Parts: sequence; C-alpha cells; structure tokens
Amino acid sequence: MLKQSLQQKLLQKLSPLQIQVIKLLEIPTVQLEQRIKKELEENPILELEREQPDPDKDEMDAPEQEIERDELSIDEYINNEDIPAYKLQSRNFSKDDKHEDIPFSTGATFHEHLIAQLGLRILSDRQRNIAEYIIGNVDEDGYLRREVDEIIDDLAFAQNIEVDEREALDVLEIVQDFDPAGVAARDLQECLILQIQRKDRTFPDIENAYQILRHHFEEFTRKHYDKIAKRLHIDEDELKDALGEILKLNPKPGSSYSNPMTKTVQHIIPDFILEIEDEQFQLSLNNRNVPELRISNAYSDMLQDYSSNKKNQTQEKKDAVMFVKQKLDSAKWFIDAIKQRQNTLMTVMNSILDYQHDYFLEGDETKLKPMILKDIAERTNLDISTISRVSNSKYIQTHFGIFPLKYFFSEGMQTDSGEEVSTREIKKILEECIANEDKRKPLTDDKLAAILKEKSYNIARRTVAKYREQLNIPVARLRKEL
Repeated sequence: MLKQSLQQKLLQKLSPLQIQVIKLLEIPTVQLEQRIKKELEENPILELEREQPDPDKDEMDAPEQEIERDELSIDEYINNEDIPAYKLQSRNFSKDDKHEDIPFSTGATFHEHLIAQLGLRILSDRQRNIAEYIIGNVDEDGYLRREVDEIIDDLAFAQNIEVDEREALDVLEIVQDFDPAGVAARDLQECLILQIQRKDRTFPDIENAYQILRHHFEEFTRKHYDKIAKRLHIDEDELKDALGEILKLNPKPGSSYSNPMTKTVQHIIPDFILEIEDEQFQLSLNNRNVPELRISNAYSDMLQDYSSNKKNQTQEKKDAVMFVKQKLDSAKWFIDAIKQRQNTLMTVMNSILDYQHDYFLEGDETKLKPMILKDIAERTNLDISTISRVSNSKYIQTHFGIFPLKYFFSEGMQTDSGEEVSTREIKKILEECIANEDKRKPLTDDKLAAILKEKSYNIARRTVAKYREQLNIPVARLRKEL
C-alpha cells in the first residue's frame, strides 16, 4: 500500500563558486598551473593579465586586443553549419584538433628488454605467444602477478590457445632464465632462489644460502637464526656468511633495470616560501608559474552591446548570447575561486606559523607543539575540512628545509609533571632507543614503554606499538641481527 507524507528538509546547496574553491584548495601549486592552462584552453573569455599599454606609444603599437574587439561579433557563434558543435560546449575542443608534440627518443623499457631476449631463444610461434603473454603480466618490480592457471584460461579465451599446466610452466622457466636474475618470479622466495641458483653453489656460503631460501624461508623471514643454524648444522660464522649472500640479492629485480629516459623524476615544488628578517616572518605564495587572469574586454563589451539591444533578435542569436554569458560567468567564478584559494592558503599558513612560532624561528623539532586540525580551524574560523584540504599535498620552503604541511600536525600528551608534549617528540625518543639498541637482543615494546616511563612519558605498551608501526619499525624479533 502506497503512503504519501509531507516532509520538510533543510539542504545546503553549494554554489558553482564554492565548488570551484573546494576543488582548487585541494591541489598543490604544480597542479594549479595545469588547471589554469586547461581553463584557458576551454574558456575563450579568460585571458592572461598583461601589462597596461603605454599611452605614449603610437597607435601602430596598440595591443592586439583592441583590433580583436572590433572584429569580434556574436554572429560568429550563430552559424552552426560553419562552427562545429563542440565550440558551443564547455570543453570546446575536438578529437580532430591537431596536437603537435616534439618527438623524442627513449631507450628500451623493462618489458621491451624482456621481449628482446625472446629473439635469442629458439622458440616455436606457440611458445613465443605464451612467453609474450607471461611477460605482459610481469610488473615493474619484475614479478609475475597472475597465477599460472589464470594465464592458461586467458590464453584459451583471448588467443584461442589451449595450454596445459606443464607447457605453461616450461615456458615460464624459459622467461625466468632471462635477465635480470629473478625475473617473472611468483613470490619473494622464488625470486631469491632464482638468483642464488645462478651462483656457484660449490662455495659453502652460497650452498647454505640456497638451503636457507629453499627449506627454511619462514624461519629466515622471522629471523629465527638459532633454529636455522641447528637444522643446517652450521656455526654462527657460517650462518653470517650465508645470510650475507642472501642480503646481496635483489628483492625487486625489475628495479635494477633502470633507464633514466623512461623514469619520471618528481621534484617537490613548495606552495609557500618562508623567509625571516629580524625574527619576523615573511610568508609568500609560490606563484612563480601561476599566471594572472582577467576577463576579455572584447567578449564582455560584445555581450553588453547585444544585451542592451534585445529587439528583433533571432533564436540563434539568443542562444549564442546565452552561451557567451555562461562562459563569462564561468570565467568570473574561476578567477574569484583562484583569489579565494590564495587568501585561504595564506590565512591557514599564517595561523600555523603563529601557532608554531618558536619552531619556525630555529627549526628545532623539540619546539614543535602539539597541534591538530581543530586548533587551526578555531583560530581561523574555518571548517576543519577546509584546514584538511589546505594541509594535504602542500609544502613550505623554510631556511631549514622543505616540509609538507602535515608534518607540523601531531597529537599531544601530558608528562608526569603536567607538561604537554608532542607525540612527535615521543616518536623521536623511540627512534633513538631502537637505533642504539643491541641488535642481538632488540628492545621489546614492553621494554620501550618502561624506558619512556623512566623519562616521565607514561605510555601503555599498545601505544608504543602504535607509534612504532607509524614509524615503519618492525617488532623486536624482526630487528634481531647476529
């Protein structure tokens, strides 16, 4: 049975400008440059801010904009037979537009390197097809990321090649014999075994390394060295030599085939630049490659002329006027959104500088106070989500280095004396304790908690474990060394 009811809801609808600001707040300076270029390509009403013309110059030197304004007409947007439909869309470019890129030459990629080695083997067409498919499923680290039975199914459905498990494994062995050693392994153990097998196993240390990887891999990963030595009937020195051979192996063989022409080097470009003069902060936004924008006078004047003369306008002309108006509004929203983004970034960063004043003067990490998003939100009267968007993926250049904004945020706790300290300070003490520990008998989380307690940091063992994991430090037994 259907039932009707009347409900009243209060919904907040974001304006196009607010949506633009939110999106722009999230992106760093590098992406902002790309975003502005994209908007300039899609909206003809947006243009770069240029210097004002010199009134003393001759009319012959007048900027092209003045000439363009005389020639520009709304009628250009009316004849649909002459102008493609994409011109009247927000993304006004066509798939047929010509994009000229400067051609450049690069060396062979990792996968091309593997394919090239197929030519050095005597293979049937069938074996070559199977091998190429296997290589196509090898990732950049050098591992085969699909199970053999899945590859068999893929070959049957995609290439109509019926392959049994034995044939697939035989071809896999051929690929695993390629360089670099360890390629096309299905897991870490197989990867290391493939590498150690290429060495001369007549040497005791290499043979012991092989036996450890083949038969005692779980004990090796858990660092149960006493069990390994006992089962292999070897002494501590022999075990050290065998482990030394294993440590020479590459857990990611694909990464060893490095080609600088095929790798992307990503440089950190700071969003803020902080300078200090007479202990006063001089903060600026890094707008070096971010162009200033303005509304094209030619389009705005054209729209004003046609809007003031609405009589006897055809439907096509009205549609064209509406299109130009939409582009004009979009351009205004984008320019305002850029300004709001810059103002919000400066407001938030200045508040962080004020909160962490002593730290930014010297760069002394011990002076970094506990600070969470809520602290800055309250100081700026901005929403926590806004602070989060500003802090994410943004960097600041200081006189002591470049740091992500997220670095300055950390929770706090009180010592036994009632002093509030940053969790970052506690983590630093943990790192120092673990760095200086006896690796034969690494400190357990319980012992670390006891050490912190002696230093007036009353922290539970589970909290120590959480901080240790956040620092990407393994448990004690995995830190054990001979």
